[in-house]
Amino acid sequence: MHTIQNSYRGLSLLVVINWDRLLYIATISTALFAGAFFGSLALG
Repeated sequence: MHTIQNSYRGLSLLVVINWDRLLYIATISTALFAGAFFGSLALG
């Protein structure tokens, strides 16, 4: 149980530290998906 609590604490720390990077990757992915979607509408 102690190991699970420590690993959860470490995982939450990693998420807090890398939150801006995760948001950056999600924003880029959404922009690429939206661009491909609207591009296919324009060509179709």
